[in-house]
Amino acid sequence: MDAICSIRGRRTGPKTWPAWALPNWLVAFIAVVVLADAACFAVAASTVAIHARDLGLFAGLLACSAATVELTRRAGENTGFVKDVHATWELPVAMLLPLAYAPVLPVVRFALTQWRVARVPVHRRVFSAAAIGVSYLAAGFVFHRVIGLVPGAASDPGQHALLWMALVAACAVLQWIINQALVLTAIKGSDPTVRLRDEQFAREPIFNDVNELCVAVLVTFCVAFSWIALVFALPFINLLQRSLRHNRLLEDARTDFKTGLPNTVTWQRRATAEVGRAVRTQTSLAIALLDIDRFKLVNDTYGHLAGDLVLKEIARTLTSQLRDYDLAGRFGGEEFSLLLPQTRAVDAIRIAERIRSNIAAMSIIAPGAVGGERVQVTVSIGVAALDSGTDRTLSQLMAAADAALYRAKGCGRDQVQMISTTRGLSAVSG
Repeated sequence: MDAICSIRGRRTGPKTWPAWALPNWLVAFIAVVVLADAACFAVAASTVAIHARDLGLFAGLLACSAATVELTRRAGENTGFVKDVHATWELPVAMLLPLAYAPVLPVVRFALTQWRVARVPVHRRVFSAAAIGVSYLAAGFVFHRVIGLVPGAASDPGQHALLWMALVAACAVLQWIINQALVLTAIKGSDPTVRLRDEQFAREPIFNDVNELCVAVLVTFCVAFSWIALVFALPFINLLQRSLRHNRLLEDARTDFKTGLPNTVTWQRRATAEVGRAVRTQTSLAIALLDIDRFKLVNDTYGHLAGDLVLKEIARTLTSQLRDYDLAGRFGGEEFSLLLPQTRAVDAIRIAERIRSNIAAMSIIAPGAVGGERVQVTVSIGVAALDSGTDRTLSQLMAAADAALYRAKGCGRDQVQMISTTRGLSAVSG
C-alpha cells in the first residue's frame, strides 16, 4: 500500500507531518536530541546486567508513573507550559538503577499520555521524552561516578545521608538545567514571540520546580532503603499534583483564553489598586482603551478563525511594546485595556501611538486562505491621563478613555485621542 494515503480527500503521510513546518535548524535540533538519547540508551543497554531487584523497582516506579498519568487523564492535561510531578518517579530511576533504565520511563510516560490523555503532534512527545531521557542519563552518570568515590556510600545511604542527599539534589538540579536548555530552545525556536521569563522563570513556576525537586530527592532517599516507600509516597504525590493543577486553574480563571492576557475582572482589580496608589502618592498614571477598527468585517470576510488570530497577534504586540510594569488586558469583544502606571499624558500618547503604528504594520495570513491572503487591521485608541496630584477613580478614567476612543472612531479611526483630567481634550492622529 502506498505510504501516502487519502482519507476523505485529504492526503496524509510523512510529508504532511507538522514537524516539517518548523524551521530547518529546529528540525535538525530535534533529530539530534532524539538520536543522542537513542545512542546513549544503546550504549548503556549493551553493558547492563539484568537483576530481578532492579526490574522490580523499575516496575514499581513505572506503576506509580502510570497512576499519575491516569490522574492527569481524569483532571485534564494543562495547556501551555505543563507542570507535573513525574520527576518524583523518574529521578529514583536515574539515581538507583543502571543508566539503561533512565530514558525508558519518560518514553513510556509520554506514550501513555499520548494514548490516554491528549493527542498532540507526535514529534512533541518524542522530543520531550528524548530531552528528559538525555538529561536523566547525564544526571545518573554523574551520580554513579561521584558516589562510587566514597566507600560504602552507594550501598549504605543511611551512613552517608547528608552527602548522599546533597549529591542527589545536585544531580537533580543538573537534570533540570539540561532539560530546560533543550526544551526551551525548541519552544523559542517554534515560537520566537513567547516570553519564557513569564512562563517558565516567574516566581510561581520556579517555586513549583523547587518543590518537585525536594520531594523527588526525599522519595529517592526513601526508596533507596525499601521500595515499599512507594506505597506511602503515591498518595502524597497525587496530592501535590492536585495542588499544582489547582494553581493552574486559578491562573486560567484570571486569563482570557484566546489572547492569554488578563481578563476584565483581573485587569480591573489591578487597575483599581494602581489608580488608588497613584492618587495617594500623587503620581501620574494613564488608562487606554483600544478597539479594532471594523473587526466585524474581518470576521465576515476571512472567518472567525482569522478574527481569533488577529486578537492573538494584537495581544502579542501589546505585550512586546509595553513596559514590564504596564498591564494589557482583554476588555471584551474587539477591545483591549491598557494600564500605564507612572506615565505622564505626553508619554501615554507616545506609547499608544507606537502601539497603533505597530499594529497597522502587522501582516497576518488568514488561516486556510488560498495563496496566503493577508489581513490588515488598524486600531483606534482612547487615552485618559491622571495628572499627578489629582483625585480620580478608575470608573472616571475609564469613562474618559471611552469618550476619547469614541472621538477617535468619529474622526476617521486608526488614530489616538487623549483626555487629560486637568488639561482638557487633545489628540494625536495616526
